[in-house]
Amino acid sequence: MLPLTWLFIHLAFILPFSRTAHAKTCTLSPLGVGKDDTDQVEQAIATCGNGGKTVFESGTYNITRKMTWNLTSATVDLNGYLSFKPDIQFWLNATNTYRVVFIQNQASWFVVTGSDFVIDAHNTGGIQGNGQPWWSYFQTHPRADGDGRPISLTLWKATRGVIRNFRIVSPPFWSNTAAESSDIEYNGMYVNATNTDPLYIGKNAVPNTDGINTYRSDKIVMLNWDVTCGDDCLAVKGNSSNIIARNITCRGGNGIAFGSIGQYADMNDNISNVILQDLLMTRIDPNVQPNMANGVYFKTWTGSVHGVPPTGGGGGSGAVNNVVVKGVHLDRVNIPLHLYQTNGGHTGDAPSTLKFSNLRFADWTGTAVTNRIVDIECSAAVGCSGVSFAGYNISGPAGQAPRFICQNIQGLSGLSAPCNATGQM
Repeated sequence: MLPLTWLFIHLAFILPFSRTAHAKTCTLSPLGVGKDDTDQVEQAIATCGNGGKTVFESGTYNITRKMTWNLTSATVDLNGYLSFKPDIQFWLNATNTYRVVFIQNQASWFVVTGSDFVIDAHNTGGIQGNGQPWWSYFQTHPRADGDGRPISLTLWKATRGVIRNFRIVSPPFWSNTAAESSDIEYNGMYVNATNTDPLYIGKNAVPNTDGINTYRSDKIVMLNWDVTCGDDCLAVKGNSSNIIARNITCRGGNGIAFGSIGQYADMNDNISNVILQDLLMTRIDPNVQPNMANGVYFKTWTGSVHGVPPTGGGGGSGAVNNVVVKGVHLDRVNIPLHLYQTNGGHTGDAPSTLKFSNLRFADWTGTAVTNRIVDIECSAAVGCSGVSFAGYNISGPAGQAPRFICQNIQGLSGLSAPCNATGQM
C-alpha cells in the first residue's frame, strides 16, 4: 500500500523554504488598460526570480506573448491576474507558443520552471485566460489535440515548487499541466471554465478545459481544489507516480481520469502509487454545463494502431498499479466507476496490453443517473488483478436494478452484489 508518510515528509521539506528571507524584492503595478505588461513582468522575474521575491500588486497585467518564469529559491506574490490576450490566430501560430509538453504536442503560453519556489496568489490572483472567444470560435471550427490551443499554466522540469491559492478563470484549453516535474504541491486551486455565450446555453461549449494533467512527473500533491469545467477535473497521464489528490470538488465535466494512456506504440505508459481522497463530483445547472459523466474513470487505447499522435495512435503498453480512491461522494453522475481499454478503437482491434492491478475503492456514497453502478471492462489480453471494494454504496435510478459489470478480472473482492460480464443479475 502507498504510504501516506511521504506526503508529510514532502510538506515538511517545502514549507520551511517559504519562510526564507529574500535578499531582493521587485514590486510591480499594472500599467493600465490597453498597456502591455509583458516586458515589466519578465524584467521583474529576471531580476528577482533567483533568490528574490516578486510582488504583483492587485489588478490586471496584460500579457501579449509567451512567457517563461525560471524561479530558483524564489517567492512570487501574485495578487493580480495575468491576462492573456484573446487573439486566437496569434496563439494558434506554433511559433508563438512553447511545445514543451510532449504528449499530443500540446501548446503552452506560460511556463514555470526551476526549483525551490513558491507562487502564492492569495486567492486574489492567477490567470485570466479570456477563454470565451476560444470556446465560441471552436463551436464552428474543427478542434483536435495538438492544434495549438494553449495550456494556461505549465510546470515543466520544475522541482520542489508550491503553487498556492491560485485562480484560473476562463482557460481556453487545459488549465494546468505538471510535465517532467517532481516534488510539486498545488494547495488551493480554483478553476472556472463557464460558458456565457447565449448561443451555446445547455451545451458543453468548454471541452478540453481540464483542471490539470500530470505527465512524466513524480510526487505531485493536489490539495483543496475546486474545478468547474467541461472535461476532466483531474487527469493522471502516463508515467505519473506518487500522486496525491485530497479535498477535490469537481463541478460538471467528465470526472477524474486516469489516461488516456497507451497512445504511443513505441512507449510504455506507467502510473503507480496514487491516492485520491475526499472527492465530491457534483452535477450543476445543465444550462451552464450538461455533463457530469463519471466519478472516476480509467481509459487506454487499444492494442492496434490507427494513425499517429496527436490525433491518432494506440498500441502502447505499460501498467497502472497501486491506486486508492476513497472518501468519494457522487451527485447524479452518469457512471460512478468506469474502466475501459478501447479509447480510439475500432471493431476487430487487438486488445490492449496495458495492465491494471491493485485498485482499491473505499467509502463511496451518492447517486448515479444510470444503473451502471460499476463498469470495469479489462483487456482480454492481460486482464486486471487485485480490484477491491469496501463501503461502496451508490444508488441508481429508482425502479431500475443496478448493474455491476466486471470483465477479465482476477482477484475481485468487496462488492455486495454480483459483478459479471454483462452486469445482469
